[in-house]
Amino acid sequence: MAEPSVSAGYARGLFELAVARGADRAALAAQGGVAPAELADQDARIPFARYMALMRAAKALSGDAALGLHYGEAVDISEVSLVGLIGHASATMGEAFVQTNRYVRLIVDVPIEGPRRFALEADGRGVWIVDKRKDPDAFPELGASAFAQLVCAPRRAVGVQFVRELSFTHPAPAHAAEYERVFQAPVAFGAARNAMRIDAAGVAAPVARLPRYAFGILSERADALMQRLEGDPSARGRVESLLMPILHTGEAGMEAAARALGMSRQTLFRRLKAEGVTFEQVLDELRRRLALDYLAGRKVSVSEVAYLVGFSDPAAFSRAFKRWTGQSPRSFRRGGAQ
Repeated sequence: MAEPSVSAGYARGLFELAVARGADRAALAAQGGVAPAELADQDARIPFARYMALMRAAKALSGDAALGLHYGEAVDISEVSLVGLIGHASATMGEAFVQTNRYVRLIVDVPIEGPRRFALEADGRGVWIVDKRKDPDAFPELGASAFAQLVCAPRRAVGVQFVRELSFTHPAPAHAAEYERVFQAPVAFGAARNAMRIDAAGVAAPVARLPRYAFGILSERADALMQRLEGDPSARGRVESLLMPILHTGEAGMEAAARALGMSRQTLFRRLKAEGVTFEQVLDELRRRLALDYLAGRKVSVSEVAYLVGFSDPAAFSRAFKRWTGQSPRSFRRGGAQ
């Protein structure tokens, strides 16, 4: 991937919050290594290393050791990023999360484990949003900001408190009590992963704070920025990126995919055909690949894997898996691929 970076708008939001909390503007610019003029273009990029330096200078100059956490709590992402506006134009909290996950690299582009920054993982206790950022303890402020934004934005917008508990891999800081105040949920430190357990019912809460037509306009702009960030993707790649975070909803249909990509069903069909595939083949191959990864990881049950890749009926998943591999899911898990 390209050099890790953040949007200038995201860096500007942190800069202005620190100034509002007592940091001297000139000293912050000098110690943080940023010139206010380079933060003016919201969609410009700032190297991630400089954002870390800005965060540390901002904490020192404002006297707020929990500034990363407070940034997520206090600043609406729509004020500093196009991605937040797309969230406001989404129909439900679930759709807002899907779109945030789809475009999160426009806010912060850092190395991650897997295809998406945030993964949905299920266990016996419920459904978790897991931050897949690599080496999170090197800069825990980013994880605190991200989770605080995911929790506090819907609380402000629609009065929904959908987080039930959280875990962080870094040790408990001196301001650990502030985490529970911000999140209004139990928080564990020194855990195996950065994750938060959510109330699945909360994802159905309506949002639609902007007219629905704005969704298509904003998404088109976000797609253009993503292409600038990563190069022009193939139609297949765009479809896979769209489907990845919504497979579990069972709504991964061609009509919905085309609509989300801002094109007609016929246009999407033609573009995929030009690349030698059909939508059904892309969907089937994506499910196969993810199912193999989940089962090989041995962290979720076979029925949970079926749910995560979009099968409401475990028997249908077992039939599909046997078609893919010649084995049942349980046989694969016991012995691996033959």
